[in-house]
Amino acid sequence: MKKGLRFIAAAAAIAAAASCASIEKMEKMAESVQVSCEPSVLEVVAGTIDATVTVTYPKDYFNPKAILEVTPVIVYEGGEAKMKPFTYQGEKVKDNYKVVSAAGQTVTEKVHFEYVEGMEKCYLELRGVAKAKSKSVALPSKKVADGANTTYMLVKRAGVVPFKADAYQDVISESKEGQIRYLVNSAEVRNSELKGQSVKDFQEALDAIKANERATITGTEIVAYASPEGAEKLNNELSGKRSGTAGKAWKQITKGREAGDPEVKSVGEDWEGFQKLVSESNLEDKDLILRVLSMYSDPAVRENEIRNMSQVYSALKGEVLPELRRARLIANVEYQNYTSEELLKLLEENADVLDEEALLRTATLVKDAAQKEAIYKRAVSKFSSERAQFNLAALYLNQGKDTKAEEALSKVKSGDADVINAMGVLALHKDDLETAENCFRKSGTEAAKANLGIVQILNGQYDDAAKTLADAPGCCHNPALAYILTDQLDKAASTIHCACPKCQYLKAVIAARQGDADAVKANLEKASKDASLAERAAKDIEFAGYEL
Repeated sequence: MKKGLRFIAAAAAIAAAASCASIEKMEKMAESVQVSCEPSVLEVVAGTIDATVTVTYPKDYFNPKAILEVTPVIVYEGGEAKMKPFTYQGEKVKDNYKVVSAAGQTVTEKVHFEYVEGMEKCYLELRGVAKAKSKSVALPSKKVADGANTTYMLVKRAGVVPFKADAYQDVISESKEGQIRYLVNSAEVRNSELKGQSVKDFQEALDAIKANERATITGTEIVAYASPEGAEKLNNELSGKRSGTAGKAWKQITKGREAGDPEVKSVGEDWEGFQKLVSESNLEDKDLILRVLSMYSDPAVRENEIRNMSQVYSALKGEVLPELRRARLIANVEYQNYTSEELLKLLEENADVLDEEALLRTATLVKDAAQKEAIYKRAVSKFSSERAQFNLAALYLNQGKDTKAEEALSKVKSGDADVINAMGVLALHKDDLETAENCFRKSGTEAAKANLGIVQILNGQYDDAAKTLADAPGCCHNPALAYILTDQLDKAASTIHCACPKCQYLKAVIAARQGDADAVKANLEKASKDASLAERAAKDIEFAGYEL
């Protein structure tokens, strides 16, 4: 009996030794295992690292009774990240892992890691542990790939939020008018009209223009009309006579004043003025009259249809038609508004004289952010300016003061495309890319288009980003980056037209990918004015193999 037990124990020991020997053989043959990775240089896309690892086990390597655990590990400055192991088994193992034949076999696996700061300088390795029975042997680690490329993180992600424009006019164009009214079927200018209030107001306007050093008369006109009643031919003739008598009266009216020789026009029947006066009147049947005007274009038919409404026509004869028997006296004037220098001076010395448009224009002239903020707040307080309220939010967004920006934006009553774009930028700053994208697509402005390209880069949609940013406004940086990420290097190079450090860095990346060592060095020297870019370059795998 004891002899049988000793035999069993000896057999077990021999089997264990054989198993141990089998996995030790796997350790000794480790160099014959071939590994590769696609991509060969790891790349971070949308915050993750994804790659395909291929391992080829040669003939007689994988023992039929062995189990092999392979752990993908990214080793980087400051730590390492491990995936759950891939487990394989030999052909005689009764388990549910992937079987690898002793005759040799290639296996392919997907690896996935969340990006951690520091992984821009890292490598991917496979760590194996072979097991048989109760024994295990750690296999030599296999380096699979270097990495990781983080070029997409160069995206400028602040977003574009343009200020709403002012409607400030450097030159203000106006017309000053007076008029001479005529009796029915008459072209005679009455003395009462020459001494009337309308002519007096026109004369006072001419005097005021002369006294105003900012005002210039650019032209004068006389436009004569006839009321639309009676035969059209006779009314045209009457209108022409009125233009002549008004021209003679002009000399008397403007005597001693700088008015020049007017351009004289005769319009004929004044249907346009008729429609305007009827629209503004309290006539009971004005809607009916306007409907007739819209239905008929022939003057004779119009007049006949209106005459058929006897009660209506009587009201028109008393209230509307007399106002159309006239000649207009017109002086076209240009006023020189405050210059930029004057606006800045007024801001300091007498800001109360600045209206809403002037304040909005002045805000564009100052560089100091605190001054801009004060101007916008003044416009909001004094004029309840919606544009100033929005611009205040835009100012905060551009400063990175998102809490203040959100508060300011909440007070803008309109939900127009600019506001929606600004909401998208707020979401972008919070890394809420889904909300940001929805806002940018809904907004549809040129700025929103540029911002959508940012989201697409961050989401790894590089082809879409290159198309979106092709004609986007603003800085050339993000369009150039999109072209680099889609390997359109010539387009990327031609897109860059500014000399900021970040654009110089992109030029260095382009040069590195094109194998131009001198251009890499020259552009990185310029980019290194930004210390953070100099630090990045030292770790950037884009420049692996180049002397920095």
